[in-house]
Amino acid sequence: MTRPRKDLISIHDTPYYHIVSRCVRRAFLCGTDPHTQQSYEHRRQWVEDRIRLLSSLFAIDICAYAVMSNHYHLVVKLSPSQVDNLSDNEVVHRWTSLFRGPLLIQRYQQGQALSTAEKGTVDELIHLWRQRLTDLSWFMKCLNQPIAQQANKEDGCTGHFWEGRYKSQALLSQQALLSCMAYVDLNPIRANLANTPETSEHTSIKERIKPTFNIKQALHNDQRSITPLNHFTHSLKPLLNFDGYLQQQEQTGIPFLLTDYLQLVDETGRVIREDKRGHIHAHFPPILERLGITNKQWITQTTRFEQEYQKSLAKRKVNQKSLST
Repeated sequence: MTRPRKDLISIHDTPYYHIVSRCVRRAFLCGTDPHTQQSYEHRRQWVEDRIRLLSSLFAIDICAYAVMSNHYHLVVKLSPSQVDNLSDNEVVHRWTSLFRGPLLIQRYQQGQALSTAEKGTVDELIHLWRQRLTDLSWFMKCLNQPIAQQANKEDGCTGHFWEGRYKSQALLSQQALLSCMAYVDLNPIRANLANTPETSEHTSIKERIKPTFNIKQALHNDQRSITPLNHFTHSLKPLLNFDGYLQQQEQTGIPFLLTDYLQLVDETGRVIREDKRGHIHAHFPPILERLGITNKQWITQTTRFEQEYQKSLAKRKVNQKSLST
């Protein structure tokens, strides 16, 4: 018998979870159909865009992801404390980015006078929405449902797009977290879709190595979907940072060094598996050597990730503008 999701997700046991969602019948509905040769590769970008936008609204951090042709993987960290300090207005603004909300909430946002009973109802709704912004099931609903609707519209059909509900796996130890993240980031390598992690499309490891996520383009694409976000004025939340080794103070990020993680993924990807088509070829130099990045550069990037991330995007925009003129 299927267990209720509330019995599978417990922040008291662990904040880290591995999520898998597959297309119905494992068909290549986000890749190239092997029978018709029709390409649906653009849908992988839909999924990646939606993951990053929703993470910026929910109290859920993204540790790793890989969007494949017929499924995707997510490694998330539930961070409910992120909404604890949000004002009621901020909670309403985030939730109404996803759903329009009742007329009463619209009156509240406009600053109209409310009766005592109406104020009580507004307070109850805000309390409920504050909880939902920490809920993995609501995050997944807001991720999968719009993608399915848009794909069905594009295909001119109805019915299921995803194969039942998503699967979740608690990561109860540091070893489980690290091995799961590496497994997710190596998915395109094992499927023989990429030769190296830094060239694997729609993965978190490529985004960490060379940030290219374009929030303006993501929002533009979102507005063309069936259920677009009503408004999005928040800054883009970076992928969960690597904190380094265990610290005495509260550890908010991933308890490893990014350089160690990249080397681990690179070395793991070189192992040949009988049940998988791809691996990183032995003649490739180590990943940091391939990227031409020194340990000093990595330390700067990992300790000031958000600032460096924004710098990288700004520099890329300037270069693109100069090329177009």
